[in-house]
Amino acid sequence: MTPEAKAAAHERGRAIYNFRCYYCHGYSGDARTLAATFLDPRPRDFSTTSPATLSRKTMLMTVTHGSDGTAMKAFENTLTKEEIALVVDFVRTEFMERKAENTRYHTPENGWPDHEKQYAPAFPFARGEIPIDTPWESLTPEQQQGKRVFMQSCISCHDRAKVLDEGVIWDPRPVSYPRNSYSHRADGRADAVTGATPYAEHDVALEIADLTPLEKQGEALWLDNCAFCHAANGTGKNWIGSFLEPHPRNLTDPAFMASMTRERLRHAIREGLPGTTMPAWKSVLSEAQLEAVMAYISRAFHPVAGIAAED
Repeated sequence: MTPEAKAAAHERGRAIYNFRCYYCHGYSGDARTLAATFLDPRPRDFSTTSPATLSRKTMLMTVTHGSDGTAMKAFENTLTKEEIALVVDFVRTEFMERKAENTRYHTPENGWPDHEKQYAPAFPFARGEIPIDTPWESLTPEQQQGKRVFMQSCISCHDRAKVLDEGVIWDPRPVSYPRNSYSHRADGRADAVTGATPYAEHDVALEIADLTPLEKQGEALWLDNCAFCHAANGTGKNWIGSFLEPHPRNLTDPAFMASMTRERLRHAIREGLPGTTMPAWKSVLSEAQLEAVMAYISRAFHPVAGIAAED
């Protein structure tokens, strides 16, 4: 193969890699991507892999058939044999041998003039050196400025970068507030037009035998008032609850409810919770009604210390 033909093949491999592979393996083959942070095991870092330890034959087989137990898919139905060979040879030459940078994104041609200087304060957050959820008061003034730059200009691609609290990886979110004829009192009946169908199962009232008179009163109050946000089943995973930020408390969650007490629950209902959509009910519910709601919560969703023994 002439030097010209070899260079052309290399560029064809680059084009395939930049379209098919960079998302997990990174533009520079180092697997430093957002997608990679969600994968276990992580994608291979070609920049630290020696050609002597990973043969071309093995790479061809892996790209063709995938790798069991990993996120590496088979490309035999996506790429031709020639294209697989081109991208494998590109990876071996560009990353494993040359340790090259490949394609840079933040260039003046792509609309990033003076990127290295203008956005430098945000680099520690983009590179994962400083977790994005580090408390503001723990950051220096320069780091605080860097976080502002990251949140305004970088987060759309770099997303969370690195965080201290992983949180929920995936959570269904409604795209709109309930509309049309939707009602949380429909006992789980919903239609595709309202968009409530995926959440309808949480608005089905629980069937509990042998409720005490106080618990029955609490059930009626719950369904008429509290279920609007917390759902009929107390999970907060209905349409309204999934739409609200932060989500209403899941009163069936053992981890959360294990520390719940009568006084804490009573205070939350009476006074509301600042910084959330939980309002104060002290001017809506009487003390007797409040006791009934708490009795129902303790019976239907999770026992509350100080309530079950009394009621």
